[in-house]
Amino acid sequence: MQTIIFDVDDTLYDQLQSFRNAVYQQLSTSFTESEIGPLYKASRKYSDEVFEPYMNGEITVLELQTYRITKACEDFGIKLSYEQAIRFQEVYLAEQRNIQLLEPMRQLLDQLCEQDKQLAVLTNGELNHQMMKVKQLQLTNWIPAEHIFVSGDIGHSKPSIEVFEHIERKLHLNKQKTLYIGDSFENDIYGAKRAGWKTVWMNHRKRKVPQQDIKPDYIVERPDDILTIASQWQN
Repeated sequence: MQTIIFDVDDTLYDQLQSFRNAVYQQLSTSFTESEIGPLYKASRKYSDEVFEPYMNGEITVLELQTYRITKACEDFGIKLSYEQAIRFQEVYLAEQRNIQLLEPMRQLLDQLCEQDKQLAVLTNGELNHQMMKVKQLQLTNWIPAEHIFVSGDIGHSKPSIEVFEHIERKLHLNKQKTLYIGDSFENDIYGAKRAGWKTVWMNHRKRKVPQQDIKPDYIVERPDDILTIASQWQN
């Protein structure tokens, strides 16, 4: 591989930890520890459900944020008021200002830099919010600032083919020697495979493998395993 491109949320850092802390602070009497993981997955599902309307300007980012936690709670028979949903989002955002790179990802970035690979980031989301995470994770220690791509800035989002083609043009990459690492099958794996890239599915949330023709080149079920398969990307 010549070019390795990373998703951010729940790929480079543990997004569940920020979510769990917000639940503990705002919803602790409503959910048990065993329910927090499924609640998180539900919130991600509902976030993806309304991401395109957000990108198209049909809803605001706050409407997206309150919708996903409200709908996720409804799946557990819990009704949140609009004010509660806003307060949850405020706490969740505050917790995201404390995120840290997963240690295997830190080691991987070090290795790839030593191998002189071209590195980049492609993440869905609002520009300022995602760049806050990039700064907190100190990603520019490994990845040039001009190689960090956010859907809210590009005007297209994963899994649309346009966002992958945009990066191909910007980085002059060889798609046959390009690898994308992400946790969302629908956004990351489906989109990158359609673009002709190789893929690593970070399936550490143990999601079911979709029954379709598109398949990831690698599946990682524990973050530590990324270092094992990385040895296969030397060329």
